Amino acid sequence: MTPQFQPCLVNGPFDDPGVYVDFLYERRALLFDLGDVRALSPRKILRISHIFISHTHIDHFIGFDHLLRLCLGREKRLHLYGPAGFTFQVEHRLASFTWNLVAYYPTDFTVIAVELHPDGRSISAEFHCRSGFRREQERTEQLVGGILLDEETFRIRTAFLDHRTVSLAFALEEKSHVNIMKNRLLELGLPTGPWLAELKRAIVRGESDDTPFRVWWQGATGVAERRFPLGELQEKILHIVPGQKIAYVTDAAYTPANAARIIDLARGADYLFIEATFLDAERERAGERSHLTALQAGLLARQAGVARVIPFHFSPRYRGMEEKLRQELGL
Repeated sequence: MTPQFQPCLVNGPFDDPGVYVDFLYERRALLFDLGDVRALSPRKILRISHIFISHTHIDHFIGFDHLLRLCLGREKRLHLYGPAGFTFQVEHRLASFTWNLVAYYPTDFTVIAVELHPDGRSISAEFHCRSGFRREQERTEQLVGGILLDEETFRIRTAFLDHRTVSLAFALEEKSHVNIMKNRLLELGLPTGPWLAELKRAIVRGESDDTPFRVWWQGATGVAERRFPLGELQEKILHIVPGQKIAYVTDAAYTPANAARIIDLARGADYLFIEATFLDAERERAGERSHLTALQAGLLARQAGVARVIPFHFSPRYRGMEEKLRQELGL
């Protein structure tokens, strides 16, 4: 199975936290946390459509200015999610700059900020470049099941964790993964092409087996096509397996409530990116700072039954001791 989503840490494990998730078949990416993102190329940053921010401690939000500067002058809509009060924080950050010339820009870069409340409310506001990033179009909605974003092929869920402030954890869940059996394509005499992406979307949408589907390609004398019932193509050339899951957990005290929420959110994940800030010998210090130890992170990963654990957000006090943290985690 070729994964649709390609996740990686933005920085090294001792530096600002963040995970970049690239979409394999689209010119698009997602980002979890917005610390120092200068390690990402401008091309990669401009692919980002949605950013999910755990909380606004400086190492999780300092990259906002760099992002803003890259996006100015472009026709782009950028969605940012954060905890309660987040829309006002974005508003005040934007208001700290002078925007007297932006009314003349030919493009209208727009920031959509969404703040999430434990009672299920989401409050969003838009900030348009050509309006000087004034607060506009405020809306309040009710979330169901912690789902923040529900698109055709995937969804994003959140969990509220305690870090002596709210810290949000996130999970990206692919709804199902559709594999193309290329040997079967050859047997049917069908070429690869954009029609395969349309076929995958039709399957994920749950369209009926008797839905007519058009297979098309550019032939020597123009566009050629064949038509099949959707169910026939599904049976002959597709293999459908459970979708990919990526979980992101950082800045959380090791409490029974946090542990239960982390395990529920990350259960069965293909990738769990989780902080391992302290060695367990300093468990008391970790508790005072509302962070996880490497031992605690490993225990949570095993209880959630994840396939792969990627630790990060190591305390700088352990530079030169990275292997010890990884060993304690159980890697």
